[in-house]
Amino acid sequence: MHHRALVVLCLASFLVACGSDRPKTEQAPPTPAPKAVKQHQPPGPLPAYQRELSGTLLEVPAGAEVELALLVIDERGRPQRLLASDNLLGTGQPLPYQLRFNPEAFPAGARVELRGRASRSGQLILHLPALPITQAQTQATGTLRFEKAP
Repeated sequence: MHHRALVVLCLASFLVACGSDRPKTEQAPPTPAPKAVKQHQPPGPLPAYQRELSGTLLEVPAGAEVELALLVIDERGRPQRLLASDNLLGTGQPLPYQLRFNPEAFPAGARVELRGRASRSGQLILHLPALPITQAQTQATGTLRFEKAP
């Protein structure tokens, strides 16, 4: 019986040793994923089923996150539907953009505007005065200047 007690004690010790937690290593806390903002890169050839607004944005400081949106606007000036959007990162230089949209989604007779805003660290710093878009065709808007946010 003496050997049995020794075997049971050894097995119990072995199981306790295998079941213990490993020492925890120091790990840095996970960093939040950066917002999906991109440097301007030409999107490639325009597909036949899409149209495009293009131009250059001025007065955008380096590091500012720019959001452009093509919106259907109601009679009170409120956005009702998003037709297209894009996010860019300001470089401190004139910032070219290309905003593609589906012309079939463009409502006939409705008010459609290109709107934009720039923020830094989540705070609104600039806005783009609303630009009316009257036709669902490819067009160049030229240079658009951002203004200080109210």
